Amino acid sequence: MRIAKEGNFIIYPLFILCFIVFLVSWYFEHSFFLSLGILCFLIFCLVFFRDPDRELPNEKNIIVSPADGIITNIVNINDLEIGNATLISIFLNVYNVHVNRMPIDGKIIKVRNIPGKFLAAFSHKSSDENERTEILVDSEIGKIKIKQIAGLIAKRIICYAKQGEKMKIGNRLGYIRFGSRTDLIIPKDVNLMVKVGQKVKGNKTILVKF
Repeated sequence: MRIAKEGNFIIYPLFILCFIVFLVSWYFEHSFFLSLGILCFLIFCLVFFRDPDRELPNEKNIIVSPADGIITNIVNINDLEIGNATLISIFLNVYNVHVNRMPIDGKIIKVRNIPGKFLAAFSHKSSDENERTEILVDSEIGKIKIKQIAGLIAKRIICYAKQGEKMKIGNRLGYIRFGSRTDLIIPKDVNLMVKVGQKVKGNKTILVKF
């Protein structure tokens, strides 16, 4: 199992700490539960930071999910940069893969980091009120927007997109640590292939056909 590079800062120190504590517990029996606790946390981090290979569907004219999770909201909105649009919200719990991926070929127009609150990511208010990174993309269906949204626990957003860069569908777009939300805003007149409550996988689930 491949581990996301974004988890190295915590997994490597945990490995070292685990080794030291287990050595100590070999001499002092009362430290066994401490060793067990650290080992359990290490296993949790290994699961959380897993980074599986994902093959794209063999279809054209599609938009794939930018993240793993469950769709919590699909609503029509008026976005200042896109106009009449559809917003698709994907909530990621701590057991989901947390890699964000490019949902369609496109050129990055703008990347904007917006400070804000840390409401629970499943709250619909988090889309506009939480700390987030907004990525505006020029694609073959027009402008789309991807939002990486921090949550109650997730307070570290990593974005690899750069203004002026062209990115292919499936490219690694970023990462959000420990629970989060990813919103996708697309032009309104498209064929949605998903519904609220549906589980999706990044790079695998087709959200839209056009």
